[in-house]
Amino acid sequence: MAREIKFSLVYRDMWQSSGRYQPRVDQLVQVAPAIIDMGCFDRVETNGGAFEQVNLLYGENPNRSVREWTAPFHKVGIETHMLERGLNAIRMYPVPADVRELMFKVKKKQGTDIARSFCGLNDHRNLKLSVEYAKKAGMISQAALSITHSPVHTVDYYMGIVDKLVEYGTDEICLKDMAGIGRPTVLGQIVSEIKKKYPHIKVQYHGHTGPGFSPASMLEVARAGADYLDVAVEPLAWGKVHPDVITIQQMMKADGFLVKDINMDAYMEVRRLTQSFIDDFLGYWINSSNSLMTSLLVGCGLPGGMMGSMMADLLGFKDAINAAERAHGQAVSSLDTLMVKLFNEVEYVWPKLGYPPLVTPFSQYVKNTALMNLFNLASGKPRFSTIDKDTWGMILGKMGKLPGELAPEIVEIAKEKGMEFYTGNPQDMYPDELPKFRQMMKDEGWDCGEDDEELLNLAMFERQYRDYRSGVAKERFNKDLEALKEKAGAPKVVTRPVVEMPEFDVNAYVAKYPKATPVQAPAKGQLLWEVDVQDDSKAPVAGTAVKAGEPMGYVQTWYGMEELIPAVSGHVVAVTGKQGKEVAKGEIVAFVQE
Repeated sequence: MAREIKFSLVYRDMWQSSGRYQPRVDQLVQVAPAIIDMGCFDRVETNGGAFEQVNLLYGENPNRSVREWTAPFHKVGIETHMLERGLNAIRMYPVPADVRELMFKVKKKQGTDIARSFCGLNDHRNLKLSVEYAKKAGMISQAALSITHSPVHTVDYYMGIVDKLVEYGTDEICLKDMAGIGRPTVLGQIVSEIKKKYPHIKVQYHGHTGPGFSPASMLEVARAGADYLDVAVEPLAWGKVHPDVITIQQMMKADGFLVKDINMDAYMEVRRLTQSFIDDFLGYWINSSNSLMTSLLVGCGLPGGMMGSMMADLLGFKDAINAAERAHGQAVSSLDTLMVKLFNEVEYVWPKLGYPPLVTPFSQYVKNTALMNLFNLASGKPRFSTIDKDTWGMILGKMGKLPGELAPEIVEIAKEKGMEFYTGNPQDMYPDELPKFRQMMKDEGWDCGEDDEELLNLAMFERQYRDYRSGVAKERFNKDLEALKEKAGAPKVVTRPVVEMPEFDVNAYVAKYPKATPVQAPAKGQLLWEVDVQDDSKAPVAGTAVKAGEPMGYVQTWYGMEELIPAVSGHVVAVTGKQGKEVAKGEIVAFVQE
C-alpha cells in the first residue's frame, strides 16, 4: 500500500533566507487564505527564528503578528510550527531557563502548535529543557538535528543525539539541513535508523537548496520513512531557499507516494501576493544572488538562511579590506573575489573551531572569524588575531560542547589570554531573570500583556523592545527604507493630506446637480472633481430688494483631489473617489484618458 508524504510550507524561513525583513502582519493575514486554498499543506511554519525580533525592528508588536497570522490556519486544521534555538530560544545568545519556559507558554497561547527546537552545536543538554517545556505547555515537541557534512558528523553521531532526545520525551525529530549540504545517502540512512529504532517518532526534513542536493535528499528521506517535507513557493523558492512544492509533489507522486493535489489558482495567488510584498519594500533588502544556487556552498557549508546578511557584511567590509590591500601593495579584490575568498576561509576556519554545525548563531560566529581573518591577512596580521566575544563563548564551551576538537593554535590563544574552558551544563551559567524584568515592566508602567507576552518580549529582546516602545525602531526602519529606495532610484511617493470638507450627502447633490463632472487636474497622475452645491441659507431675506442678476441662493463649488490608478494597459485610469468626511457614503467614479 502506498504511503502518504505530507508537506509543510516554510513561509517564515523563505523570507529569512532572502533578506533581513519579513512581511508585516497585514500582509501575512492577506496571504493566509490563499495558502489554505492550495490544499496541499498539513503544516505551515509561521514564527520563531528571527520572526519576533523582525517585528520589533519594524517598530511593530510581534504578539499581534503571531496571533493574527496563526489564527486562519487553526480554523481549518493546519498545524503551525515555530523555530527555536534551544539554549538561545528565539534570540542569538543564551536565555535564562525561566524566560525559556515562559516562551513556550506564550507561543502556545498565541496559536503555535509545534516547537521545532535545535541546538547549533547538537548538544542534547541544550534541548532537554526545550522538550520538557514544549510538552508542559501543550505543544508538540519536535527536536532537530543540525545537519552538516564533516568527518565527525556520522550516522552514529546523529543517532547518539536521537537516543537522548527520545529519552527526554520528544514527539518528533527534524533533520534540519540548514545549508543543504547533507549528502542524500547519509540522510536516508539517518531516517532509516530512526524509524527502525523508534517507529512511533515522526520525522520531518528541512533542507535548503543552495548547493543543489535537497531534491535528491528529499527523495532519499521519503523512501527511508520520513513523514513531512519542508517546501517553499515561488518567487522565493529554489536559489538558496527551499525547493518549490510543485516539483517535490510531482517527484513524490511519480515515486509512488500518496500526495495531496495542489490548487494552482491558489498557488498563483500566493505567488502574486509574495511578489507584491517584495515589490512593496522587502525587495530592497534582498540580495540578488539569493535567487541563485551555487556549488561553492558545498565546500564552505554556509546555510542559505544567512547569505543575505553575509553579503551585506562582506559589502560593508569591502572598502576596509581594499584599503588594507592597497596599503600593503596587494591587488584590490572585487566583491566576487572576496566572496570566494570568504568561502575558502570559512572552509579553513571551520575545523579549527571544532566543526560547529553552520547554523544560527554558530554559522555567524564562524563567518565572522573568517571575515576578520581576511581583513587581518590583508593588513599583514596573522589569522585569529581578532575573535569576538560571542565566538569565544562558543570556543570556551559556554554554549555547549563542540562536536570536534579545537585546533591547538586556538587552545594556545585562549591560554595566552588567561581564558578558562567550561565543561558543565551551559544552562547553569545563566540564572533566572524573569523577576527582574517583571519589576522593570512595573517601573515603566507597562502592562505585562495577555499571557505575559509583553513581559516575554522585554525579557527576550530588551533593547529592541524598548526601541519599539519608544518609537525609535519605527523611525529607524523608515529612515533605512527611504535610504535604500533613494539608492535604488525608486520614484518618490508624495502623500497629500485629505482635505476636510463640510458635511453633505454626495448622492443627493450629484442627483440634484447631474452636471457635476470630474475634470483632469493640471498635475499628472491626479484627478480633480467638482460638484456645485446651492446653499439656500445665504439667500436674500424674503421681501427685501434683489438687485438685477443677483442669484436667489449662493452656489459653491466643492473640490476633491484623487490619485489616479493606471490600468494594466497604461492608457485608461479608473478612480473611485473617497475624499473628506462624507464622500465615503457615496462614490464618484470616473474613467479618463491619461
